[in-house]
Amino acid sequence: MNILLLGSGGREHALAWKIAASPLVTKLWCAPGNAGIARDAECVALDISDHGAVIDFCRINKVDFVVVGPDAPIAAGIVDDLNAAGFKAFGPTRAAGQLESSKSFTKALCRANAIPTAGYQHFTDADKAKAYIRAQGAPIVVKADGLAAGKGVVVAMTEADALAAVDMMFGGGFGEAGAEVVVEEFMAGEEASFFALCDGEHALELATAQDHKRAFDGDQGPNTGGMGAYSPAPVLTDAIRAQVMEEMIHPTLRALAAMGSPYKGVLYAGIMITKDGPKLVEYNARFGDPECQVLMLRMMSDIVPALIACADGQLKNFSLRWYDEVALTVIMATKGYPGDYGKGFVIDGLDDAAGVDGVEIFHAGTKADGGKILSNGGRVLNICATGKTVTEAQGRAYAAVDRIKWPEGFCRRDIGWQAVAREKAGK
Repeated sequence: MNILLLGSGGREHALAWKIAASPLVTKLWCAPGNAGIARDAECVALDISDHGAVIDFCRINKVDFVVVGPDAPIAAGIVDDLNAAGFKAFGPTRAAGQLESSKSFTKALCRANAIPTAGYQHFTDADKAKAYIRAQGAPIVVKADGLAAGKGVVVAMTEADALAAVDMMFGGGFGEAGAEVVVEEFMAGEEASFFALCDGEHALELATAQDHKRAFDGDQGPNTGGMGAYSPAPVLTDAIRAQVMEEMIHPTLRALAAMGSPYKGVLYAGIMITKDGPKLVEYNARFGDPECQVLMLRMMSDIVPALIACADGQLKNFSLRWYDEVALTVIMATKGYPGDYGKGFVIDGLDDAAGVDGVEIFHAGTKADGGKILSNGGRVLNICATGKTVTEAQGRAYAAVDRIKWPEGFCRRDIGWQAVAREKAGK
């Protein structure tokens, strides 16, 4: 089977690594890929926003299946165009992908289907948004309605911060994504990531994970695309996971099917565990990054049949097996991220770091320059490790981090802290 994977980040490297291990794969390409992905797939210099070029590549190379990694191509309708050209693809259509590309669409769907989530209002006018914020008070959450690379959320602890967020978004801080905003009530609790494969009608629950959105230790600093993750997430108990499937995932699939836009792909739900039970923070229409990295490390089964079953509507009797081991990933980012940062810095010590027991390194923002690996983005490396406990996986990951020589990089030193605290409390 010839497979084309679209994307260039750490999520895509993890997917390439897992897909390449399948005996079903004859040839794997990744467009555009990165320096790490080149070890598991043939990287091709395709502009994935040029749907015609992607389709031409599929025709010329007899591609059997396309796996879409990032959110932007989904929002742009790449799956629709591939399907129309006769190619099978993993990922939702543009209409179903509105679950991520339009926060107001998702909030309205939740309201119409009694899906538990934060109260909200949707605004296209800054003054009206500000009036609502003044009436509600702080803390409060301001979100860009569209895609903003995981950074379009401001959790404002003061009214002044919320008003400033409105000005920033309507002022073009997130481009077109902030032309409309959603203002939500602040939800207190612990957040975790829930994933399910979907085939339009059925859903198959995947392993759980917990992300770390803030840039710095102690959950301080600005929101990022994610600075680390681990799986499983102990806060998502069996009872809570069953509740999420019953109260969120299944009603969402029924609602989209009734709209004529059945959801096929992976549905990623950010869940806040509040004193009143689990509530939906938001949906994403693709694997999380960096959660995908820890999920792929823990998945025992071949992923390729599962992805095909989503596209074919054949998940009803499907199952997946998982390793019991914990997986944890630490993101190494360029200093300045999520703000302005430089590129082209040499990274040394990767082979030495990969030699730590249980460690796997996935590349995100890298490029090769002869025999050198250079930084080429904000989030650059995913230092992953497995272990019998979160504490063990965390220790291995940071042992590997400490072998990497990259003065221009930084990472959080507390990834997994909530689960480590639970382990210590249990001893």
